[in-house]
Amino acid sequence: MTSSSLPISRRRLLAATGAATAFGMLRFAPGAAATDGPASYTASWSSVDQHPPAPAWFQDAKFGIYYHWGVFSVPAFGNEWYPRNMYISGSAENQHHIATYGDPSVWPYNNFIDGARDKAGDHVQFAPKLASRGGNWDPNAWAQLFRAAGARFAGPVAEHHDGFSMWNSRSNPWNSVRHGPMLDLVGLHAQAIRGQGLKFMASLHHAYHFNGYYDHVPNQSDPTLRVLFGQQGPAAENQLWYDKLVEVVDGYQPDLIWQDFDLNLVQESDRLQFLAYYYNRAVSWNKDVVATYKDGLDNKGEVFDFERGGPAGLLTPYWLTDDSISSSSWCYTVGIGYYSTQALLHSLIDRVSKGGTMLLNIAPMADGTIPSEQRSILLGMGDWLGRFGEAVYGTRSWTSYGEGPTKMGGGAFSGPVAGKPQDIRFTRSQDNKVLYVTALGWQGGTMTITTLNSNQINLSSLTGARLLDNAAGTYVDLPAPTQDASGLHLAMPSSNPPFSALAYTVKLTFSGEIPVLGAPGGSTTWVKIANATSGLVLDSGGDVASGSNLKQWNYDGSANLQWQLINLGNGYYRVMNRTNGMAADSWGNSADGAPVRQAAWNGGTNQQWSLSSLGGNRYQIVNRGTGTALDGSGSTTVGSTAVMWTPNSSTNNEWMITGV
Repeated sequence: MTSSSLPISRRRLLAATGAATAFGMLRFAPGAAATDGPASYTASWSSVDQHPPAPAWFQDAKFGIYYHWGVFSVPAFGNEWYPRNMYISGSAENQHHIATYGDPSVWPYNNFIDGARDKAGDHVQFAPKLASRGGNWDPNAWAQLFRAAGARFAGPVAEHHDGFSMWNSRSNPWNSVRHGPMLDLVGLHAQAIRGQGLKFMASLHHAYHFNGYYDHVPNQSDPTLRVLFGQQGPAAENQLWYDKLVEVVDGYQPDLIWQDFDLNLVQESDRLQFLAYYYNRAVSWNKDVVATYKDGLDNKGEVFDFERGGPAGLLTPYWLTDDSISSSSWCYTVGIGYYSTQALLHSLIDRVSKGGTMLLNIAPMADGTIPSEQRSILLGMGDWLGRFGEAVYGTRSWTSYGEGPTKMGGGAFSGPVAGKPQDIRFTRSQDNKVLYVTALGWQGGTMTITTLNSNQINLSSLTGARLLDNAAGTYVDLPAPTQDASGLHLAMPSSNPPFSALAYTVKLTFSGEIPVLGAPGGSTTWVKIANATSGLVLDSGGDVASGSNLKQWNYDGSANLQWQLINLGNGYYRVMNRTNGMAADSWGNSADGAPVRQAAWNGGTNQQWSLSSLGGNRYQIVNRGTGTALDGSGSTTVGSTAVMWTPNSSTNNEWMITGV
């Protein structure tokens, strides 16, 4: 093992390095000291997988803002895929383009970059002008709005699929300093956002640029146009993908780099080279950084992103969702529609309760104007977070995410959904002594939390229940709650809301740590564990040797199919079979598809399992030793082997636990 692959802690001060950018010398403060991970990385999975994927600042932040703003904002028609669709004969964008500008063969996409006249005689170009120079774009005002919205990190789409770099690129001639606005837009964003005390992120969508986005554009003879339209060939395009990332890393020291899909189509060696480069630069800056992905990377060193969605229940390890303020487009278009502030805020609360962070996209106009409707939504979210953010910022997910009738999440593209007053979400303090109970509406009279019933949790150490009041840091003391088999009952101050809010939070404080939420049916009850996809139940196979695989079987009442969930008091359970007395065991194998085995109880982490509630009696069962989840592999065959899999939102990963 080389020294670069050893998990050496970085608990020391490293000299932060600034980077010279082509628009001048710009140095950034190092920020909080890096605290974890190796001292250096090599371009191998075994090395980059040691990078801590979700540092504390990211898990504390919960809410970020980014924005699809670029050349594609100029036509303001369809969506941000206008550059591709305008070349597809018969598409709405193609017909609009012909009618408004001309046939793409004579009025190509690069006219929006360099400027040209449309059929009405008007000059069109992506050339936002700074407010300080008489224009409508004020990066400082943008950053102030993001802070007022409650975001803790923010940043631009530095390059979308269209291949136009919003910085002073050396490797890409199609950039915002040589063309269009003649400004280093990423640099100006970075200065303004950091000036508001926010972390800075940059999103890169350029993996798809050369992997199909412009497949309807004719082959270009001009070498520079071949660069714009991704026609240089695989070797050059993969190199350009990497070079652009290095420029953003060195020029702007982003705290987070978000990447869109199709990384799987980028050469693996280049993906690894990028990760190693970024993480090594972060070591030299002495700060913890985040890299996200939709494909092509993994959740050992990076953070998985759900587009417009999230899981139905708790999901580990830590994850991210990117969602948009609009259901119709990610960039500004004429007539763009918006989600309600309530739906977006409730989705943020839901996603935080399930162990995630929400990145919200806005859609500024080409000239740098943020439409008033978008500003109102952001300020509405900021108003709630400013008053009740104690229940969001810096919290962690609890054993259960919550309860209620509204289905929220369930995978990518499930979208933001407004909840009901009966929908409750839990978060907890990092010291595990405070449980926040947030209702997505006002429950007048008595608020009942069914999850906290006397059969599942002992609340004798509860010392107080307080409603978060209308101003940050103020509270309304509630009468002592009552608890029975139907739940915890809280007497609220009035039947009508005492103040206007999109959600209401009760703070439950304990004399010690929050009591452990019991397993379904209690620790002494035998249960069956049925896969949500197949309906087959977990089977030990009977009197078998230690190390035997666990299987799946039709439930017939036999003891082989019955299990005891024994609470270990540390957030984990041992899962013991009724016939042979052995424990479910991951065997330390974290590979997707590895069989689940059984062995005599030895107290090891490979035999400890967390139960993450997905609502009702459904759970995700995650192994402490490997971080992978019990999975049915989608098999409906009686006798098939139960396996381990990276936690995900598939029903293969879900199990129904019911008493027998």
